[in-house]
Amino acid sequence: MPKILITGGAGFIAGALALRLSEKADCDIVAVDNFTTSTAHAVPKGKHHNIRFIKCDVNDYKDIAAVFFAGSFDYVFHFAALVGVRRTLDQPVSVLRDIEGIRNILDLSKNTGVKRVYYSSSSEVYGEPVQIPQHEHTTPLNSRLPYAIVKNVGEAFLKSYQQEFGLEYTIFRFFNTYGPGQSPDFVISKFLMQALQGKPITIFGSGNQTRTFCYIEDNISTIVRIFEENLVVNDVINIGSDVETTILSLATLIAKQTGRKSEIQHLPALEEGDMTRRQPDIQKMMHILNRPLIDLETGINQIIKAWGN
Repeated sequence: MPKILITGGAGFIAGALALRLSEKADCDIVAVDNFTTSTAHAVPKGKHHNIRFIKCDVNDYKDIAAVFFAGSFDYVFHFAALVGVRRTLDQPVSVLRDIEGIRNILDLSKNTGVKRVYYSSSSEVYGEPVQIPQHEHTTPLNSRLPYAIVKNVGEAFLKSYQQEFGLEYTIFRFFNTYGPGQSPDFVISKFLMQALQGKPITIFGSGNQTRTFCYIEDNISTIVRIFEENLVVNDVINIGSDVETTILSLATLIAKQTGRKSEIQHLPALEEGDMTRRQPDIQKMMHILNRPLIDLETGINQIIKAWGN
């Protein structure tokens, strides 16, 4: 029975991962979270009752060490982080504290026999794009903001611990992921909530900036296959869609899908943090997933259905 620790376990992607892994009755899962960017009602509960939750701060060594020494984990998914563009811009020092959490996780993993650490990195490490599509090994990392720098530092820590201590890793560079249960801090949930409440859909700047949107099912299915089939060992993989969508066309689509005649309201552009383009090279992901991605219109309809609207 593999013992798995998932940090940030009440978060959107981590919580969905815990639930998917818990479908295997032979998995023993511990999820931890400090509820900085999540709430207690988001704690995953598997049907096999093989998920245990512990309120814990990974940036506090004594707090997370107690969990490690009691757990004897085989695998760790380190997804805990301060997230959200506005939050991370407003709290840059708090973002930098996450470096301590990365160090804690890696020190404890190497000292307690963890076989591999799976790390939640981000498309933000690419910064303002200098190459499209953004390939894991050929695209320069052009990150400048504290959140992106911390993710980049985390990747460097993982590679260094593997080189010096033999601790295996897999790095997930997540591009925008969406689905039911996501916080309204993120663009699709925010736009949907605004439209369904009859409020204007608010866009920062012109709305011509592009993003790609990956439905949660595609994200989690890829991660689980990587885990189960022992893939992407000591390597990096982009997890996302490669279909570019402007924020303005996203707002228009959401207004259409909700059946609301929502006004689109343009707010002043963010001073920093709103990159002009995003588009990952997902050849590696598509080879692993081995099926078409769920398109944006279908994914948005799934959220509306789940919300009961």
